[in-house]
Amino acid sequence: MKILNLDTKKKDFSKLLQDRLNIRDDINHKTENFVRKVIADIKKNKDKSLVKYVSQYDSKNISNTKKLLVTKNEIKQAYKITSSDQVSNLKKAINRIRKFAKKQLHKSWSYKDKSSTLGEKVTAIDSVGVYVPGGKASYPSTVMMNVIPARVAGVRKVYMSCPIDDIKNHSLAIVAADLCKVDSIFKMGGAHSIAALAYGTPTIPQVDKIVGPGNLFVSTAKKFVFGDVGIDNIAGPSEIVIVADKKNNPDMIAIDLFSQAEHDELAQPILISKSHLLIESVFNSMKKLLPRMSRKKIIMESIKNRGLFIKTNNDSETANIVNTIAPEHLELMYHDKKFLKQIRNAGAIFLGENSPEVFGDYCAGPNHVLPTSGSARFSSPLGVYDFLKRSSVINISKKDANVLSKISSVLADAEGLQAHALSAKIRGK
Repeated sequence: MKILNLDTKKKDFSKLLQDRLNIRDDINHKTENFVRKVIADIKKNKDKSLVKYVSQYDSKNISNTKKLLVTKNEIKQAYKITSSDQVSNLKKAINRIRKFAKKQLHKSWSYKDKSSTLGEKVTAIDSVGVYVPGGKASYPSTVMMNVIPARVAGVRKVYMSCPIDDIKNHSLAIVAADLCKVDSIFKMGGAHSIAALAYGTPTIPQVDKIVGPGNLFVSTAKKFVFGDVGIDNIAGPSEIVIVADKKNNPDMIAIDLFSQAEHDELAQPILISKSHLLIESVFNSMKKLLPRMSRKKIIMESIKNRGLFIKTNNDSETANIVNTIAPEHLELMYHDKKFLKQIRNAGAIFLGENSPEVFGDYCAGPNHVLPTSGSARFSSPLGVYDFLKRSSVINISKKDANVLSKISSVLADAEGLQAHALSAKIRGK
């Protein structure tokens, strides 16, 4: 097993680190051209083209629009397949995620400015499309993390899109969707599903915002429809940075690095430590534990191509590197309040050995939809606020209009906007 080792003492450290991170920026023009074609096709031919793409890429069993919708009987079938233990723990996770989401709920507000009233009216988005990856796996966690904050925000209609080929393969996701009160579940995936949700068809309702992770085709489609609809983010491969010292358990660290690496070959696991001895111990643990992993080939590719060990000299140096990487997940294996204050860029921060990233994935409470590819420099985790709009409310009294008339007209005249100036002056004395 190979992994790139870097030391901040090396002269070319910054370049080597940036080279490793620049893999994030790969652009596939072939994919972009294909997605543009799909979107244009859906916009023009609606259901006809949608069924064509679904039958080609998602399920050969779907030959008409009637088969796109997951029926009540199919939902009942999903419950029969799902064990009572799984349903029970889904409910527990939902309760924890909802409890956290309720803390994020913003309300309308106003204040008196002399004799006038100013404020904001907070309103939920009307409709949302939630994309849930499919294939051979079922992702109930994706359902919960995207649907629950939308429902807490007060979104009226929530639709789910998932490339469902067989109810058996997606029973958990379907049950989770039902428990989270999704209005409709559609058996469609890929760029064509994003286009259908963005522009609507006779069968698929047009939504105001699309959220949820997907493959390169899905992410590219979300990028292209943005502006016509809202989106959460352009999700890249999963990534984790673990900061640890010699007192931490190397087996725990190795497993946590594996937990990201097993997502796919492009996932990025990174360990940063001041202790060379710990780095060696973690590497030995990885070699010991790897044969036990069911997805060891994927893990090996991820570690070989994207993995990174970084030896630092002090906490300040470590914090600067973390802020440069701006990771999706940051595990601080040792809980140091002074060090935590230095961290500015991270999607989710997990403090101490008892707070692994996996808890955040499923049930801790905070959302697991996080900024990737360094976008934690300017983005935040998905939350209730992403499903809310704010409208400014301005109610100016006659008395205050006299004051604002002078200010506005002077500034409007300075900008050469005559009608603006007159609009202000006519409301003055």
